[in-house]
Amino acid sequence: MSSSPTASRPRPFLLACPDLAAERVGNTDTPGVWHFDSGMPGKRVMLSALIHGNELCGAWALKDALAAGLRPRRGSLTLAFCNLAAFDRFDPANYAPARFVDEDMNRVWSDDKLTQPISQERRRAAALRPWVAQADWLLDFHSMSNSDVPLQLTGMEQRNIDLALSLGNPATIIADAGHAAGVRMRDYGRFGEAGDNGTRSLLIECGFHGAPEARGVAADQMARFLVAAGTVDQADLPAAWFAPRAGAQRALRVTHAIAAKSADFRFAEPWKGLETLARAGTVIGWSEGEAVTTPYDDCVLIMPSTANLRAGVTVVRLAQPIV
Repeated sequence: MSSSPTASRPRPFLLACPDLAAERVGNTDTPGVWHFDSGMPGKRVMLSALIHGNELCGAWALKDALAAGLRPRRGSLTLAFCNLAAFDRFDPANYAPARFVDEDMNRVWSDDKLTQPISQERRRAAALRPWVAQADWLLDFHSMSNSDVPLQLTGMEQRNIDLALSLGNPATIIADAGHAAGVRMRDYGRFGEAGDNGTRSLLIECGFHGAPEARGVAADQMARFLVAAGTVDQADLPAAWFAPRAGAQRALRVTHAIAAKSADFRFAEPWKGLETLARAGTVIGWSEGEAVTTPYDDCVLIMPSTANLRAGVTVVRLAQPIV
């Protein structure tokens, strides 16, 4: 089996693992889910963490929100610690297996999969589905196996791109159509509909899984998202949650998602992500011995990774600036 130059050398995990003994109980009939209703008109906002059990930054953000006694001024607020079974497998010395138990929980958000409870992740997603379905605004916290640079994934709808630009952070926004292997939570139901139906959904990649800085990115995104939704006023939140605004933001649109044909895939270079390859035809890597090349000039590589390498898994996305 071939792999990328970086896949065999896992990076050290420096972000502390949160104690979720109290948070996993929740205050609803769904373990790990907390729900607060202001009794006032407003958006129904959901913040979700631990879709992957080794992506701890979002869990820290939600834990900090509960510890701060955060409550909505308007509308309602739902906090969900999603894949607790995968989180329970977490080992900082070998963190990859904690991504999921049976299958990737961020590829099961379609009705056909949710009605077939053949995996731990599908059963848990089915339990969370009513909370996702009732939400108007959704922010899903993630982190990455390779890159340190935070990325805001908006989907292709302009309503989400505009929201991401209005937040002021992070610097890089990615408009993408998701994965061939299955539907993400942030694209489920009304969130995946075309046009402006009043919903908003963002997926923030906060940086490398084990970087302490990812926790700060998650706190900043949570704070900015809640203020933008009108759930709270900025003065309601700790000033330390807000990071300085990015000097400038750029938006990139994904044109191609390169999926592995099998486990026989390797990159030509130890790509970190956001590299711009100037010439069309530049070799990115090899899939079953066949060269994978850039389809156009000034092609930007998005989240190259073979950390979960198998047939059908997206190993890199290709993007160009939104003009």
